[in-house]
Amino acid sequence: MTGRSALVLTASDRTAEGTREDTSGQVVADRLAALEFSVERKVVADEQWLIEEALVEGASRHQLIVTTGGTGLTPRDVTPQATSAVIDYEVPGLAEAMRAEGRRSTPMASLSRGIVGVRGRTLIVNLPGSPRGAAESLEAIVAVLPHALETLAGPFEHIEAPSR
Repeated sequence: MTGRSALVLTASDRTAEGTREDTSGQVVADRLAALEFSVERKVVADEQWLIEEALVEGASRHQLIVTTGGTGLTPRDVTPQATSAVIDYEVPGLAEAMRAEGRRSTPMASLSRGIVGVRGRTLIVNLPGSPRGAAESLEAIVAVLPHALETLAGPFEHIEAPSR
């Protein structure tokens, strides 16, 4: 995957305040670096508009955005909503694969609302906020990442249908 770049976006009020270390973001960044991605990291509070803004900006510069945090059931967990607001379409099979892998360790993985989608030619992946959950979820899709990113980069074999 040489030449690929990724943004690791952590959504966490406490990390944004500086009261908690970004362990999950570090785990994800380290794994992506091992896969030969050039990695940028960013932390934002759990505010939907801040997450949306970071996703839009990141998609203008990176082939891959991996978020960590904000996928649970609390009212402050808004990463999936922010992602849904900025993507062109979802890639549900990848989100399903991540939850299935997580259930091998804990039934709580079913509670993750993380989604995977595409904005332009950028793949956006929501991971849980726990370091273990983030690592396991990312690992569940590592084998298909190269093909997914190559496909999104184009050229496209299909001719686009004319708009109506």
